[in-house]
Amino acid sequence: MIKTRQMYVCEQCGSQSPKWMGQCGDCQAWNSLVQEMVPVRQRSTASIQTGYAGVEPSAVIKLIEVPYQNQPRLKTGLEELDRVLGGGLVTGSVVLIGGDPGIGKSTLLLQTLCHLSQAHSAFYITGEESLQQVKLRAERLELTQTHLNVFAETNVERMLAMAQTHSPQVIVIDSVQTLYTDMLSAAPGSVSQVRESAAQWVRYAKQTGTSIFLVGHVTKEGALAGPRVLEHMVDTVLYFEGQSDERFRMIRAVKNRFGAVNELGIFAMTDKGLRQVSNPSAIFLSRYPTPISGSAVMVTWEGSRPLLVEVQALVNENHFGNPRRVTVGLEQNRLAMLLAVLQRHGGVVTYDQDVFLNVVGGVRVTETAADLAQILAVLSSLKNRPLSHETIVFGEIGLAGEIRPVQSGQERLKEAAKHGFKRAIIPKANMPKKGAIADMEVVGVQSLQEALDVF
Repeated sequence: MIKTRQMYVCEQCGSQSPKWMGQCGDCQAWNSLVQEMVPVRQRSTASIQTGYAGVEPSAVIKLIEVPYQNQPRLKTGLEELDRVLGGGLVTGSVVLIGGDPGIGKSTLLLQTLCHLSQAHSAFYITGEESLQQVKLRAERLELTQTHLNVFAETNVERMLAMAQTHSPQVIVIDSVQTLYTDMLSAAPGSVSQVRESAAQWVRYAKQTGTSIFLVGHVTKEGALAGPRVLEHMVDTVLYFEGQSDERFRMIRAVKNRFGAVNELGIFAMTDKGLRQVSNPSAIFLSRYPTPISGSAVMVTWEGSRPLLVEVQALVNENHFGNPRRVTVGLEQNRLAMLLAVLQRHGGVVTYDQDVFLNVVGGVRVTETAADLAQILAVLSSLKNRPLSHETIVFGEIGLAGEIRPVQSGQERLKEAAKHGFKRAIIPKANMPKKGAIADMEVVGVQSLQEALDVF
């Protein structure tokens, strides 16, 4: 019989406290401590479990003496998903994927597993749906089901026993919040159960070389539910972006030990499941018959590729003395800073105007290269002066009004030229060599005032 004791565990970060407190002492979250019964661990060498790094105890050796092994990757059948994973699914890796309900997590993984099962042993373990529901989804998507094994279970020990018997190469667990282990008496979905269940699967993956997908729920704020340590335990964390009622869905890698972080994969939801988008820049651009005010096209860098997106602005007179600053897909605080720079170094006043900014298509742009596009879109709406629909802009704006260079400027210009853009307003430090970009007029600016002059 395992000895247990009463503890209070934070639902946000997983820290433990012997008594209840209104605020967590580690992550400062309010009302996040819940009562749980946790096992009392014995302080003996016999109870120490093998860590994730290796099966056998390791000796101290020189790094140069460590044998190098090239990590083989399994192709999932979806190039966009392979891109987000860093080139494919790494053997022995644990991937945590989260998103809003109904956004397509189970659909994507069922498609992936049906493809992988043609050449590899694959198991789909469901804890939320019955096997009949999984069968209905596979029939609706017209997937090949011949070699895919399914298993309905929520107990970790029984799941591990099944895995050790059949030795699958790829496992999908849907979802980690439904799992429970006999080692703990807490309810499924609690912090301790999620943490311990995930730890057992991570340990199994590292010991056997099995690739595992874990589906995770998200909170109303959009973060993965459960302890924050869950994201540290796994190798890759993927987030679904967008709304469940939108056609296009985006997957972003926020952590990846085997590839680029912030890589973005774009899919279209159809009646046959998720289909990858081969030319994502085209779907985020609105080709108007005539140029309209308040619109600017920029080239953002997502992971390892450029992506053309349209930034729209609406500037309207405020009659209540408290102007609004609203952004969708952009950082609201940065917009307030850019408007202050525009007033100080450009002489354009917006303190009596409501400013609304939106990135078309539901894309979330986090890099500072969008600064110049935001400013020109705002100015275009304020002056009712359309920007040419053949012009693209990008660049970072500093507090002194200077235009700073951004990474991969040449690749951004080539992507814009491929889509027919004839003019570019960019930082002067990103100017290409003479003749490097054919049939495109590239205007380099060093300050915000220069950008306003060429606008």
